[in-house]
This record gives sequence, structure tokens and C-alpha cells, in this order.
Amino acid sequence: MRVVYRVLAYVIAAEVALQAAFTAYAVAGLAIWVEDGGVLDAAVMESEDPPFDEAVGFMLHGINGMMVVPALALILLIISFFAKVKGGVLLAVLVLAWVIVQVLLGIFGHEAAILGLLHGLVAFAVYGTAFMAGYRAKRPAPEAAAGDAPQ
Repeated sequence: MRVVYRVLAYVIAAEVALQAAFTAYAVAGLAIWVEDGGVLDAAVMESEDPPFDEAVGFMLHGINGMMVVPALALILLIISFFAKVKGGVLLAVLVLAWVIVQVLLGIFGHEAAILGLLHGLVAFAVYGTAFMAGYRAKRPAPEAAAGDAPQ
């Protein structure tokens, strides 16, 4: 379980990097579309058919951030109870808490731009906490480190 915990924590950290990549892909595509004469207005935002191919980055960011990352964080928390990682449960709780904050900032960031700024900053907290959880899982279990052999 320790290996599963470590891998899952690192996958969550990688997901944060992937989220940034999705956003950069979408924004770059949007910028190119606008430079080519496209006009971004409410009608385009509400349209079912995105006007530029890279808009799929926005969709991937939303799906990944609203479903995949929260599911992985919840699974990490469940596994943390069995992985015997020192401080592992606390780190898994923190990862899940940061992810919940991220989701809420992402949802409400459409109402206030400053929340979008915080959404970007909290991503570093998710990444750092998940990475720390994975790193902590590299250390041997406390029982193994003490050299206690079962009798």
C-alpha cells in the first residue's frame, strides 16, 4: 500500500502540471484565434461549438479538475489509512482540502477574477503537498526502521 500511496501522490502532483498545460494550450489557441480576427463575446462563451480547436484545453482542464483530481485525492486519503506512512493521513487530508479549495475557486472564479488568481496560486499548494506526500512514502515504515523483527 505504501507504493500505491507514493505513486498516487506523485500522480496528483503530475495532474497539477497537466492542468497548467491544458490551460496554457487553451489560452494560446484563444490568443491565436483573436489575433486572426476572432471576437470573444458572450455568444461565443455560451456556444456549444468552440470556435477554435484548442478550446478543448478548457474542457480538459474543467473535467480533469472537477472530476479526476478530486477522485484521486479521495482515493489517496482512503489509501493513507493503510499505507503506514508517517504523517501520511495528515498529508492526504491536506491534499484533499487543497483540492476542494481549488474546485471552489475554479467555480467561483468565473464571478470574480481575483479568485482566478488564487486558483492559480493554490495549485502550488496542491502540487507541493502531494509531492511531499509522495516523498514521505519513500522512507521505510517506522516498524522496519526500528529493526523490530516479528517473533
